[in-house]
Amino acid sequence: MAFLRSISTVNTSPIIRGERVMLRAPVLGDYPQWAKLREDSRAFLAPWEPIWPADDLTRGAFRRRLRRYAEDLRTDQGYAFLIFRRQDEALVGGLTLANIRRGVAQAGSLGYWMGLPFVRNGYMTAAVRAIIPFAFGTLRLHRLEAACIPTNAGSIRLLEKTGFTREGYAREYLCINGVWQDHLLYARLRDAAPP
Repeated sequence: MAFLRSISTVNTSPIIRGERVMLRAPVLGDYPQWAKLREDSRAFLAPWEPIWPADDLTRGAFRRRLRRYAEDLRTDQGYAFLIFRRQDEALVGGLTLANIRRGVAQAGSLGYWMGLPFVRNGYMTAAVRAIIPFAFGTLRLHRLEAACIPTNAGSIRLLEKTGFTREGYAREYLCINGVWQDHLLYARLRDAAPP
């Protein structure tokens, strides 16, 4: 059955343009801007992310990250993007389509982070809206999933504003900031009406 086979229609990560944002795969030249934004946003991001390794912001760790992204892309398991403001190409955050599952699932997980100086300016909403046609069109996924900590009101608003529907509650779902945290589970289906 052809529909059960893996679909690998993307050999290189594309550039995706959205309203006020541009998404593209990270490259080594992004390291200085990425490391500065992540460091400047550390206190803001820490409650919503796994504990950072001690060397997380080093050039070597960034190289390893790029190698992992390249392998995920090569095997159609994940697509990593940095988000840039189109007006001046400032790095504002990142977004990933990860845990791509083919066969009868045709699903993937959406993850994202926003640098503190750019929060509440609509950039992540624009980035998620821009990635949806790529996920459902180019990658031919049927379902996008996302999860967020129940106290993360900004993430809840983002997901609901971009057409995701709350589907459940997962106890101790992910280890975030060193603690197994409960998460709200959201999904958006390919045929969902645009928000």
